[in-house]
Amino acid sequence: MLTEYWRSFRSGTDIRGVASGGVPGEEILLTDGAVARIAGGFALWLSEKAGKPAASLTVAVGHDPRVSAGRLRAAVVRALTGAGVRVLDCGLSSTPAMFLVTKDLPCDGSVQLTASHHPWNRNGLKFFTPAGGLDAPDIDAILRLAQDGAAPAPGNGSVERTDYMPRYCARLRQIIKDGVGAADRGHPLKGFHIVVDAGNGAGGFYASDVLAPLGADVSGSQFLEPDGRFPNHIPNPEDEGAMRSVCGAVVRAKADLGVIFDTDVDRAGAVDGKGDEINRNRLIAVASAIALERCPGGTVVTDSVTSSGLRDYIEKTLGGRQRRFKRGYRNVIDEAVRLNRAGVDCPLAIETSGHAALRENYFLDDGAYLVTKIILLAARLRARGKTLEDLLRPLREPAEALELRFPIRAEDPRAAGEGVIARLAEYAKGRQGWTPAPDSCEGVRVSLDRAHGAGWFLLRLSVHDPILPLNVESDVPGGARAILKELAGFLSGCAGTLDLAPLGKALA
Repeated sequence: MLTEYWRSFRSGTDIRGVASGGVPGEEILLTDGAVARIAGGFALWLSEKAGKPAASLTVAVGHDPRVSAGRLRAAVVRALTGAGVRVLDCGLSSTPAMFLVTKDLPCDGSVQLTASHHPWNRNGLKFFTPAGGLDAPDIDAILRLAQDGAAPAPGNGSVERTDYMPRYCARLRQIIKDGVGAADRGHPLKGFHIVVDAGNGAGGFYASDVLAPLGADVSGSQFLEPDGRFPNHIPNPEDEGAMRSVCGAVVRAKADLGVIFDTDVDRAGAVDGKGDEINRNRLIAVASAIALERCPGGTVVTDSVTSSGLRDYIEKTLGGRQRRFKRGYRNVIDEAVRLNRAGVDCPLAIETSGHAALRENYFLDDGAYLVTKIILLAARLRARGKTLEDLLRPLREPAEALELRFPIRAEDPRAAGEGVIARLAEYAKGRQGWTPAPDSCEGVRVSLDRAHGAGWFLLRLSVHDPILPLNVESDVPGGARAILKELAGFLSGCAGTLDLAPLGKALA
């Protein structure tokens, strides 16, 4: 069993923690010693998986631009070389590149130092093998080894500077060259104006090393320089401030398209030529159009909070199928992999957060790959006198959408939360105007008729936190409030278990 200290590093399929001082009340947990023990645990785990001694392993190490990256990199490299591992030091890299390096160079595994969109003072470790990213049980195994101080026998490893990003960028450029089929093959994006917002994360390369060499006008792009304190906005396509910033940049530049990345480029969002977001349901709709073009009738796996209008778009407009599944990017990816193994043609797994994994790309959640495919689609549409806005016109979007997060007040939050969900499932049965979804894969999802709010709600357990998120959408103005009023009677009976302050605030 993991102690509380080592368990605190676990974040789904990643390891994360406070890595830099300067934030009151947040003590540094990712110390050099802790990081070295985790890296040693990974080396031992990988040695056993690969079936060869650590001294025969090759491991690539990369990082995003966080201020703690240099310190953590040194601790990881020191631990790996001390176990006899040959280390490929990839420097500033995107997370997807740090998976592909295991395929292309090749190497036995890789470590990416990143905490995705989390605040500047945090960092973490993400691990890959040629088979893909590690799952939660693998992370637990590595943390148990670190807790026990287990590591391979001492050795005398080596470090080689390896710049993989040029090869990664060349791959993306080739996709556009092959897909557009322009007369000027070397500059297929000539006359296309694209704004890139990297949020001072690792994604600035996309403007300078992917788009500009293909002839695209990238003027108006912003925050391309890596800065580990993220001084302009949070590098997160889900953040409202970040999306307002890139939408404004597209409008000011009078660009055809905008793209925005999270810190380590495994997620992305987009902006159309009018300055409107292509995010959440709209991003899933575009990605589904891309995936289903080559896979007619295929199944798209999404997370559970997607809109009813999106299902209609995927199934009626695009002719595909939608499989709603649990929140968490690894959950939707693993479900897509499972479906394909079961004989279901499934080309795409995508979460509303922007994690999108295409089967043609190893089911890797790669923000740069996704926007490359979107740009390719936009270029092809333009050749036919159409735009992404035309593509999305049939998508019915909700009039209102909100999310409330109810903290759980209990010693065992998961059991208490499951109890609330079970009571709500029973409560929903037979209520006038309520129709429980037949395919709920987590929590309770209920559709409500026009007299009761004209929309739906989903109450579920958070993937990581002791919280019950409540998602509500309505097709009519004022409908979300009506649905909350419908739920208030039930939720008031949960006041001893849940902190209902968010409900009171939303209804006030």
